[in-house]
Amino acid sequence: MTKLALPAELEALRADLAASFDADKPRVMVCMGTGCKACGGDDVLDGVEKALKQAKLNREVELVTTGCRGFCERGTLVALRPAGTLYCGVEPDDGGDIIGKTVAHGEVIERLLYEMPARVPTMPGERIAAEEEIPFYRHQKRIVLGLNDRIDPSRIEDYIREGGYGGLAKALFDMEPDGIIDEVRRAGLRGRGGGGFPTGQKWKLCRAAEGGVKYVICNADEGDPGAFMDRSLLEGNPHSVLEGMAIGARAIGSSHGYIYIRAEYPLAIKLLRKAIDQMHERGLLGDNILGSDFSFDIVIKEGAGAFVCGEETALIASIEGRRGMPVVRPPFPATKGLFGKPTNINNVETWANVPHILAGGAEEYAACGTETSKGTKIFSLVGQVNNTGLVEVPMGMSLRQLVYEVGGGIKDGRELKAVQSGGPSGGCIPAHMMHLPIDYESLAEAGSIMGSGGLVVMDETSCMVDLARYFVTFTENESCGKCVPCRLGTRQMRLILDAICEGRGSEEDIAQLESLGRAVGKGSLCGLGQTAPNPVLTTIKYFRDEYLAHVREKRCPAGVCESLFVATCSNRCPSEVDIPAYLSLVAEGRDEEALRSHMERNPFPSMCARVCPHPCEKRCRREDEDAPVAIRSVKRYMVDSATDVSVPVIERPPEEQRHVAVIGAGPAGLTAAYFLRRLGHEVTVYEAMPEPGGMLRYGVPSFRLPRQELERDIERITSLGVKIKCGTAIGKKPSMARLRKEHDAIFVGSGAWADMAMGVPGEEGPGVASGIEFLKNVELGEVAPIGGGAAVVIGGGNTAIDAARTALRLGAESVTIAYRRTREEMPVQPDEISEALEEGVKFEFLVAPLEVIRDDAGTAVAIKLQRMRLGDYDDSGRRRPVPIEGDFVEIAAAHIIRAIGQKPIIPSGGPPLTKWGTVVVDEPSLATEVAGVFAGGDAVLGPATAVEAIAHGRQAAETIERYLHPDKPARFPWNAPRALDTAFDPSAAPTKTARLEAPKLAPGERKTSFDEVEFSLCAADARLEAGRCLRCDFGKKLVARDEEQPC
Repeated sequence: MTKLALPAELEALRADLAASFDADKPRVMVCMGTGCKACGGDDVLDGVEKALKQAKLNREVELVTTGCRGFCERGTLVALRPAGTLYCGVEPDDGGDIIGKTVAHGEVIERLLYEMPARVPTMPGERIAAEEEIPFYRHQKRIVLGLNDRIDPSRIEDYIREGGYGGLAKALFDMEPDGIIDEVRRAGLRGRGGGGFPTGQKWKLCRAAEGGVKYVICNADEGDPGAFMDRSLLEGNPHSVLEGMAIGARAIGSSHGYIYIRAEYPLAIKLLRKAIDQMHERGLLGDNILGSDFSFDIVIKEGAGAFVCGEETALIASIEGRRGMPVVRPPFPATKGLFGKPTNINNVETWANVPHILAGGAEEYAACGTETSKGTKIFSLVGQVNNTGLVEVPMGMSLRQLVYEVGGGIKDGRELKAVQSGGPSGGCIPAHMMHLPIDYESLAEAGSIMGSGGLVVMDETSCMVDLARYFVTFTENESCGKCVPCRLGTRQMRLILDAICEGRGSEEDIAQLESLGRAVGKGSLCGLGQTAPNPVLTTIKYFRDEYLAHVREKRCPAGVCESLFVATCSNRCPSEVDIPAYLSLVAEGRDEEALRSHMERNPFPSMCARVCPHPCEKRCRREDEDAPVAIRSVKRYMVDSATDVSVPVIERPPEEQRHVAVIGAGPAGLTAAYFLRRLGHEVTVYEAMPEPGGMLRYGVPSFRLPRQELERDIERITSLGVKIKCGTAIGKKPSMARLRKEHDAIFVGSGAWADMAMGVPGEEGPGVASGIEFLKNVELGEVAPIGGGAAVVIGGGNTAIDAARTALRLGAESVTIAYRRTREEMPVQPDEISEALEEGVKFEFLVAPLEVIRDDAGTAVAIKLQRMRLGDYDDSGRRRPVPIEGDFVEIAAAHIIRAIGQKPIIPSGGPPLTKWGTVVVDEPSLATEVAGVFAGGDAVLGPATAVEAIAHGRQAAETIERYLHPDKPARFPWNAPRALDTAFDPSAAPTKTARLEAPKLAPGERKTSFDEVEFSLCAADARLEAGRCLRCDFGKKLVARDEEQPC
């Protein structure tokens, strides 16, 4: 290897290397980063090499090993050049196909291509061949990582060919040290290790410090859990870091450099050592680099892996051979650092940016990013996101873009809950703040930090209290113990979080966590302790309701804290029904006991067995085995086989009995009445409609919920002594004021009966109906058979689907549902869409109403729709539909039904409302701003599911009991410890029975009648299906909720 003595020789070598490099030559690029090696990369490499030799193509085709390509979850990665194809998840045996089919004949192997996540609306399941078209790569801006997929990190020649060490040559011969610093300063580069301090200013301070001996250090002590940015950069392109260090050393006047790297990065260390040796051999390191008067050398120092050694003064102590513990500053390392000499410390990513600044100039670099945060940032994107891995994105990109465009959205179609940036010292940012740009100031304002680049994505199954506990436990264990606030403060925070997660916490604990967190942040010596409270403080700030659920209700909403839930299915059920209990009882043929168990916490078993969206099944752990238990189908059998079941009413002395008014006989109101009556109170329900049931009767068609089944649920409630007065609209006679005088408390559960208009020309007039009014009038018998003519339903929710299927049954010639988003985004159960399609309902997706077209007589004859396309992601995690200019479609329609949304109707004189028309309530208690008045269901939530309304009804009943008897402990029989005596053998293997689905009426029969679509399982099948339950509840000891202290 020839030693380069002049910059001209470097340029000549680069020219020779570039000239000899044939960009059109076929190349197989095998990723050999740690992630892909862990996936069997070495064997894949051997397999490809062997296949090349067998095909006698080893001379025509070059086999190249590269560093980390970032998409580690899909390893081993193999790229083909110049075609640009990327194969994912390559196994050792795939080498033969890759060479024999793709390289030799240009045939693309579909099974090895990247597959779009199924929940991505526009391209479900589509496979993509071109690496640059994969969303994970397409939305990145790979500057620092740009060479990782193009060079062999073990060959300095590859780096030089691509322009490497050009920045160093420029710094040595074309710039003065102050000019280098000014260039970095004008570029706006800030420290990528977490602090974000301006790099140019840091260098300037070190250069100005007195002393003949100065040091530069690369901080490669990457200790954040789940972070691998520095490791991958060092494994993929070590020369960029080494060149940056040499440039920095020239700028501040240093001739000595150290790389402090943890010993558990063996591949990175190996490649660094080789790169340093190659630099020496080429005259790019050591004495008189490239024939200049600048001499510089680098020593590798392997650290023991202590997290605190990422703090610069602790790192310096470790290099010096002392225990890695931080020291008080000032003096800062820039004036007194390693061995008492001026020292400049930057992290791996910061150093790797420097060559790009000198090569392209400050202006080019500063053109990317925001006003105060320039360039790009590398993140380790992990957690509940479809595309995990190492990503480099421009500063200023929104968190939403990073999660949904680069990350491909949330796994399994779940909802985004939060992202945690900055590693264990970062903060949690909630889903509604995903519009925030990625820059130092925005993240800090939200209570988080940029950190070194860890970014954890969390969905609805993540418990924020448990997450805070995890990170505080980490910082407690990693604390060096030198200062009291960090050593004892993190421990005390962890103990409090332990108590909350185990059901032993109180509201005072939350306040103590906040106070303690602020004290630890202010009093700790170093950055580790100062930022350790961030996960706690931000989760309390943004997810206080989750903390309150843990301490008030002894409930973990996410189903993570084991002491606070029976099983994940029950925890996901809004009404918290003990699902394992009734499943195990059905499995033993004890159907009446099973039904009684259900009614302990939910008085609408018949309804829920038919129209509940069964979120419980999405959290059934049996899915890991094969498929979730068909919980709703088992429930359907249970309620059909055991009908005459009741629950006891508490007998309490007359002086403790109170009279409560309930407005609305829907699921929320009747549930509140049911539980209040069980507590011994007199309850009167006031309902404006002729019959009770609310939206269940007047908004859900009878082919989904037969009226005799609804009547059965209501009769179980009235049999306890609940009085229902139908045809009584509250607000005039009687008024709210009168109701408050005559009753001790009021619950408002009046539902969401008002529909939302489309706001388009021609909407007013005959032929256009409200979806909810249409369904209500069908129930009241006020809608005649349609008798021909096409119908178009605008909307995509339950009301739209129900209205469309009802119109079909009433004789519409054809029915089309027009929805402004895609099928995957419709807020209904997939089986409802499938049933509608089977019955002949048509769907037009990505269209929005523009005009109702009428003839000269004013009769509706068609609807004009605007074609839409999916634009940027919004806060819901869905891509916002935007109009396609000039693209319209007209659909003939004699009947147009709008079902685009509903709003609550609140009685006149009722409690204050939000800007959306819902009642203002205290979230946990459902108390309004009017004393003694409570609200729930759609009146608070807007249009929601019936089971959510049921949950509100019970929640309100409990709060009302505390309000009526503020000085007495509240005892709720439905919260008593369970007494379940069903048999279960935990050592037995799960049953091998496949999931059994309930039979359905044939599409041809059902679309002409209002007969119920779905049937019940037979007894044998129901017991088999119930027996598939894995009994996650078995042996669990739960925190008792049967007795609560007074408010």
